[in-house]
Amino acid sequence: MAEQTPETPVARGTAGGPGRTEAAVAPGTAGAAGAAAPVRVVAVSAGLGEPSSTRLLADRLAEATTRELAAEDRKAEVTVVELRGLAVDIAHHLVTGFPSPALRAALDTVTGADGLIAVTPVFAASYSGLFKSFFDLVDPDALTGTPVLLAATGGTPRHSLAVEHAMRPLFSYLRAPTLPTAVFAATDDWGGGADAYAGGLPARIARAGEEFARLLRGRGGGRGDGPGANEASTGVRDEYDPDTVVPFEQLLARRTAD
Repeated sequence: MAEQTPETPVARGTAGGPGRTEAAVAPGTAGAAGAAAPVRVVAVSAGLGEPSSTRLLADRLAEATTRELAAEDRKAEVTVVELRGLAVDIAHHLVTGFPSPALRAALDTVTGADGLIAVTPVFAASYSGLFKSFFDLVDPDALTGTPVLLAATGGTPRHSLAVEHAMRPLFSYLRAPTLPTAVFAATDDWGGGADAYAGGLPARIARAGEEFARLLRGRGGGRGDGPGANEASTGVRDEYDPDTVVPFEQLLARRTAD
């Protein structure tokens, strides 16, 4: 995958096989005539360092997902949005209300994804301020029905619950169904002293990639719109879909009738 630079916070490439990135292509570009459109996978990394373990985890999750999709003859167009290079633009947008061209492109990339991989370092028992500030700028309805794979990095395994008590509620608010399996990588997970239970970090990444690919196989060429689009394409029911939620007055009428 192409290295990220501050001037190019959005890096694109089409995954043609396991662990491989081909020449950059325009989003949504299909291959041969009649072939299914590539599945657009967007990974958002909020890592601050360079190199960054957060970016490394995002890359490995994207590779695991594209590897599983390739096994089913589905291509994936992988785009990495590195928030580090957008930090100043995000701050300016928060106070002025106007996004820079680079930030606008990043937001459009995220909201146009078929599937999203969201990775943040854990600071003070929660997601980073940079991560939250970026998603504060996403329209509340723009990610409705978009499957999300959650991941985080931290110094010790004691921070792992931040995925559940901070990240998952955030995407529930955005009405984006999250994969039940999340990946947390502590510092020790990258070294020789990593916990070998269930295969360690590589096995957890592989499992998450397999499950995420399973959700994405029926998608491609942009997210479907309209009632039930999320359930039809991912098998995950949207509990906030107004066409599937029973109005309160009907529930009350049933209770009164009983």
